[in-house]
Amino acid sequence: MTRHGDLLLTAIAPAIWGSTYLVTTELLPGGYPLTVAMLRALPAGLLLLLLVRQLPSGIWWGRVLVLGALNFSIFWWMLFIAAYRLPGGVAATVGAIQPLLVILLARAVLGTPVRALAIAAAVAGMAGVALLILTPEAALDPIGVAAGLAGAVAMAAGTVLTRRWQPPVSPLTFSAWQLTAGGLLLLPVALSLEPALPPPTAAHVLGFAWLGLIGAALTYILWFRGITRLEPHVVAPLGFLSPLTAVILGWWALGQSLSPAQIAGMAIVLGSVWLSQRAALADARRPRGR
Repeated sequence: MTRHGDLLLTAIAPAIWGSTYLVTTELLPGGYPLTVAMLRALPAGLLLLLLVRQLPSGIWWGRVLVLGALNFSIFWWMLFIAAYRLPGGVAATVGAIQPLLVILLARAVLGTPVRALAIAAAVAGMAGVALLILTPEAALDPIGVAAGLAGAVAMAAGTVLTRRWQPPVSPLTFSAWQLTAGGLLLLPVALSLEPALPPPTAAHVLGFAWLGLIGAALTYILWFRGITRLEPHVVAPLGFLSPLTAVILGWWALGQSLSPAQIAGMAIVLGSVWLSQRAALADARRPRGR
């Protein structure tokens, strides 16, 4: 597959993740961030393990635990706290710092050069998301903001380490390992810190099925595949598509209005994604050592 094909396939993942805020607030019971995160990760991971029938070996047990904690346990725990305590768009705005963090971490961990154009694209993306989301009515709960920032740091570190630690298995198997590890790490914490879920409704079942099967199993296969084929600083800016999708879904499904500033934010977000890919393409064509 061509580079453009890999980018488009990888972009499906953050576009689908944009539905997390709508599904969480409209279909799931409120106040269970740990339990929701665990039920999103563990069933999907076990289902994929049944398909691949392969477990980690040797050093990969420890690495998978670290990656599962960063990409799923910590990230989703913080994500759902932010989603419960902040308007969905505000949570997405806070998380928009992730591509910039990936650029800096990739430099420290992988030795990837930091390009001014990539930094400019990341900053433009954050500005676009802010215009897209931060309406005058947006409430900034301190705990929600802190959770959103912590989640962004965890996901950025997980993205970079996923690139550094690449096992000799398929993205499907790698996703199965990480989802299962992340879910197992969350299980005892969720059972000890949160009450039991209320009796499930049809909406709850639909919400968990969407988040687990589509929003986790499918999307992370695509995301990890993209990281193995493309550099983390190339993949990370695609995350800006998540808040863009969240706003479009809010307009379409909930009847939320779109202001001129939000429409401008959409254009800036799309422009920043384009600019980041131009920067990555220029970097790929540059001779090594320059």
